Amino acid sequence: MPNIKKSTRPISSTEIVRNWHIVDFGHKVLGRGVTEIASLLQGKNKREYVAYLDMGDNVVVINAEKVQITGKKSSQKIYEKYSGYQGGRKTLSFNEVLARDPRRIIREAVSGMLPKNKHRDPRLSRLHIYNDDSHPFQDKFKAE
Repeated sequence: MPNIKKSTRPISSTEIVRNWHIVDFGHKVLGRGVTEIASLLQGKNKREYVAYLDMGDNVVVINAEKVQITGKKSSQKIYEKYSGYQGGRKTLSFNEVLARDPRRIIREAVSGMLPKNKHRDPRLSRLHIYNDDSHPFQDKFKAE
């Protein structure tokens, strides 16, 4: 049996390796796909995961306009914005948001699943969402 050194030393921020993952929402339900994305952005799929470091990978989401949801959520789910002024609440249904900008649906869902701490914004910056199959990160996936 080879002599394998095992270390309990925690990983440092300089040793973090960020991989690239692609998630296709062509025939995927919103909640199932977003949990996978949130886990990849946090780095929970890595063996050396520690909660106090941002160990996540880069995620490219394609076919965002084909996102699906179950049940009656397409007519009942509401997206809200509030300006802070009286009467400043604006609401849109799922179908209206899907018609305007389907990337907003996935970004808000992923943002809601990530922990609310200092790592949230850098993780969301590594999330790249595109409405169709084409994206500028093709060269990142040819090396794998």
